[in-house]
Amino acid sequence: MAAKMAAARPAAASEPGRDCPLCPRLVDFREEWRANEPGWHNAPVPAFGPVDAPLLIVGLAPGLRGANRTGRPFTGDYAGDLLYATLIEYGFARGPYAAHPEDGLTLTGARIVNAVRCVPPQNKPTPEEIRTCRPFLSAAMAEMPALRAIVTLGKIAHDSTLAALGQKASRLKFGHGVSDEVGSVRLFASYHCSRYNTNTGVLTPEMFRSVFSAVRASLG
Repeated sequence: MAAKMAAARPAAASEPGRDCPLCPRLVDFREEWRANEPGWHNAPVPAFGPVDAPLLIVGLAPGLRGANRTGRPFTGDYAGDLLYATLIEYGFARGPYAAHPEDGLTLTGARIVNAVRCVPPQNKPTPEEIRTCRPFLSAAMAEMPALRAIVTLGKIAHDSTLAALGQKASRLKFGHGVSDEVGSVRLFASYHCSRYNTNTGVLTPEMFRSVFSAVRASLG
């Protein structure tokens, strides 16, 4: 496994290689979509944003027709519409968001990464896939020298982030709006900004903005 992990990280410890072999089910799904849509990204999606940012946003995994297609987290599907509009509103992003990587959007003081870097079938990674990808999440956090706050989007991202911080899930049970100091950072939890959650009223734009309002107040 150590040899496989080394082979999967040719560029940086926080980024799996384009042909990361660590999760066979995800590799098969990736190859299927490379054949179906050769013009798509169809590879592990890298983190987006500056490493010296004080805020890290952790999502679940790339959407099939979103980040898996475009190669940028939360870009190309509804979740990105709400996320990036909110980040712009609270000063964590600037420029136009047009749902493609060349839209001119930049992050200012924030970075985004997914707990699982490859798109999973039905948007559901297995517990083993989450654990296997966690070292990349840990490395992404470790390379951020100014990290002070983390927003987790959904329970899977929340629990994996806690594990990456060396904490049990019981340390801060997931719930929308919960927040606490965890080690050297303050953790903020939010329901995921998926179309399903917003369409069903589980998450409203006001609820989502309240989390980032608290983050902005925390960071100053």
